[in-house]
Amino acid sequence: MWTAYLILTVLLLILTILPKIQHSHWIFRVPEFGKIQITVFILFTMILGFATPGKSEYFWYYQGLLFVMLIHHSVILIKYTPIYPVKKYTQKYQSSEKLHFISANVYQFNKEYERFIQLIEKYQPDMFLTMESNGDWEKALRPLEKDYPYQHKVTLENTYGMHFYSKMEIKSSQTHFFVADDIPSIEAHLKTEDGFSFVFFGVHPPPPSPTEEETSKERDGDLLSTAKRVIEIKKPVIVVGDFNNVAWSKSSILFRKTSHLIDPRIGRSFVSTFHARYRLLRFPIDLMFHSEEIFIEDLKTLENFGSDHLPVYCEFFIDHEQDKKQEERIDHATKDEKAEAEEMIEEGKEENGDRDATVTEG
Repeated sequence: MWTAYLILTVLLLILTILPKIQHSHWIFRVPEFGKIQITVFILFTMILGFATPGKSEYFWYYQGLLFVMLIHHSVILIKYTPIYPVKKYTQKYQSSEKLHFISANVYQFNKEYERFIQLIEKYQPDMFLTMESNGDWEKALRPLEKDYPYQHKVTLENTYGMHFYSKMEIKSSQTHFFVADDIPSIEAHLKTEDGFSFVFFGVHPPPPSPTEEETSKERDGDLLSTAKRVIEIKKPVIVVGDFNNVAWSKSSILFRKTSHLIDPRIGRSFVSTFHARYRLLRFPIDLMFHSEEIFIEDLKTLENFGSDHLPVYCEFFIDHEQDKKQEERIDHATKDEKAEAEEMIEEGKEENGDRDATVTEG
């Protein structure tokens, strides 16, 4: 048991240190995803240490190291729990009607189309976004078009297709290819029936991983390009999607600062989405950010429909009179951070991601 304790301590130390090294290779970025699980394992290892017979004379040094790591991770993670104090706001008479959307990475090779259609019919969102939706998914979702007459479709077979469906009129929309011609983002300008305009962004950059992109350069460049675009828009904005990133990573924080958007997970919950089938190995990588005129009433995951991601459900309203009340939740990038963001955008554009135009399961 003592050997297991030592191995766990060293492994947890490595997993804690790796993300601190500002290198884009997936080896350094992937441990960021598992911060929740790492924190739980640190606590487990500390308890294991107390239960282990034949302790070394350095036992308390090891326990002290584990305790420091526990505090380090907990200070970061506690912001994404209800314990962290964030002021709640009630809907006023001058606010918009409540709006709802669902964001879902459907998993391109998932054939359980009917389960997803039933999900949409059950919750009746005002709009929904699908990611990894290809031609088969587009065809399967056509029965929903009678209720969602406004659409913006980017049909791809490379697992980066995106489809946006809305009951509200889409005044204008466009597809951005910020860092690569096969990684789209959707920008849709909408207007509610009670006269409130807002912009919906759907994003899905590629992840750094041993099976996909070697580095996080394209992911970070794509996200920060979106942030750069958002800051140009003078309307309420929501950015939603499979970020393939976690809210506490450096690039996510830089995205939040450069876009002047708010992370609704802070003071609420992790809203972990991936992997849908493994509860203990589930990471919060389907993110959402919003401008100060947007007020979140509910943010949660919904039931699995066969994908490897759980869908995200959000209820919100728009209020221009109360927007100043959320100013304190907005962080602004420093001059150096803005320069770093520009550098990361250029690196993302220069990175040549090795992706096939058509991806098959296997």
